[in-house]
Amino acid sequence: MTQAEIAARLDRLPPSRTLWRIVLLISMGCVFEFYDLFFTAYVGPGMIDSGLFRPQSLGIFASLNIIRVAGFGTFVFSTFAGLWLGVVIFGQAADRFGRKAVFTYSLVWYSLCTAVMACQQTGQWLNVWRLIAGVGFGVQLVTVDTYIAELVPASLRGRAFSINQFVSFCVVPVVALLAWLIVPRHPFGIDGWRWVVSVGSVGALIVWKLRTGIPESPRWLAGVNRGAEADAIVSRIETAVRAESGRPLPPCGPLAPNDVAQATLADIFAGRYRRRTLMLSVFNAAQAIGFYGFNSWVPTLLIARGITITHGLEYAFIIAIAQPFGPLLGSLFADRIERKVQIISGLCAMAVLMAAFAYANSAWLLIPIGIAFTLSANVMSYAYHGYQAELFPTQIRSRAVGFVYSWSRIAAAFSGLIVGSLLASGGVGAVAVFMGAALLVGIAMIGIFGPSTNGRTLEVLNH
Repeated sequence: MTQAEIAARLDRLPPSRTLWRIVLLISMGCVFEFYDLFFTAYVGPGMIDSGLFRPQSLGIFASLNIIRVAGFGTFVFSTFAGLWLGVVIFGQAADRFGRKAVFTYSLVWYSLCTAVMACQQTGQWLNVWRLIAGVGFGVQLVTVDTYIAELVPASLRGRAFSINQFVSFCVVPVVALLAWLIVPRHPFGIDGWRWVVSVGSVGALIVWKLRTGIPESPRWLAGVNRGAEADAIVSRIETAVRAESGRPLPPCGPLAPNDVAQATLADIFAGRYRRRTLMLSVFNAAQAIGFYGFNSWVPTLLIARGITITHGLEYAFIIAIAQPFGPLLGSLFADRIERKVQIISGLCAMAVLMAAFAYANSAWLLIPIGIAFTLSANVMSYAYHGYQAELFPTQIRSRAVGFVYSWSRIAAAFSGLIVGSLLASGGVGAVAVFMGAALLVGIAMIGIFGPSTNGRTLEVLNH
């Protein structure tokens, strides 16, 4: 079976429990990846209170004055530096070894490394193990986007990404609640933040068992001359969908051109892909400053407004409840409104709301503004995750997405240091100006250079 034939059979599939079950299983693998990524903000106040970010505890991380000022920013830096290394070094792994293998083994990697991190007694080694763990869930994030884009029909891609992120973001209120309840305390004489971090590691290893229900990407198999395996997987899916619906499947549409037979990373800088690569690289760097500038710092930003650590974590938990509802809201229009329009709208709302957050001076204003920012950010997030995965051919999709995505990681890493420094010197207002400028750059990139993708097959988009 050729890639074009496999693609035509997948794209004719109607919505079904079979397809949504696959999306759900992949998303369950993302749940603890998101737990690991988002606990940064919520355990931060506890880590700071433990004295882990004093210069004498940071060791080599305190060699530069800006890092001493940033304090907790070194942990944010280490998180995203690890994510960057993961996508740069191992982003090609899923193109070489398959989507499923990388999806499952990266889960084990970051689970074990995070468990080790929770036991560290100095800021220096806390940051080192955070960086190593970040390598694992950095490559996981890229692989998931590639996986979903290739398994789901063109007519359902938007909703599939919105449901994926809805399920994934459901864990964020959980980690926020655990942090609120545990971080200020010391159960059994152990710092509360260590308990919160450890929960994610245990849960991720349990999710390992879900891998048996997830098929390999048939598009990838066909692209590496394993057409018989691709045919067998698609046939099983077709049989399940027919049995579920009780009627024949619709006929296949015209065959799209096959993806390029062989490709290398250099090909993302050739032809039409050069423009897409440059556009998405700049966009990723810009959106990350706004998205993670808020999500990695929200309790600390609240505390900077004069709110106590306990109330700051409480308010952060209330804001975190909104995390899953952005993608869920997006599922109503994910495949009806052009994805680039959704991205631009989300970025515009984020810029306005961050400015409002900087100048609000009471909890009854800060909380609804934080909730609205979170909803807007997560609509933007699910839309761009699907969008960037659509814009490259199957043979290099993982490494291409990894390359453009890596710019979000390096930007988030250094913006963590910058936000820490700006917060110390200029307060929340200075942070808002920094984030707002970055979001405007992201709007310009997608608005001017981004192609339309809704409802178009991957092979047509990349021929």
